[in-house]
Amino acid sequence: MDAQALGLFALATAVSDERRAMRFLDLTGIGTDELRARAAEPALLAALIRFLEAHEPDLVAVSEAMNVKPEALVAARRELEEEE
Repeated sequence: MDAQALGLFALATAVSDERRAMRFLDLTGIGTDELRARAAEPALLAALIRFLEAHEPDLVAVSEAMNVKPEALVAARRELEEEE
């Protein structure tokens, strides 16, 4: 799975938890409409993965739900940042 696809999958998985979604929105200052509009942007996807990395339990929970290793998400973030 490429970095963009992993990022989108991570986004969908992360925001499926209301508490986590609200924390991400609060910390980034974006609203749900902007999130929907920018969902495919590498910068937003990289920011989401950085958000998960900042709280290891979230990174682990999301990666487990996706059935990928946390390291795969970190690698995807690095690739996405190169696309910015």
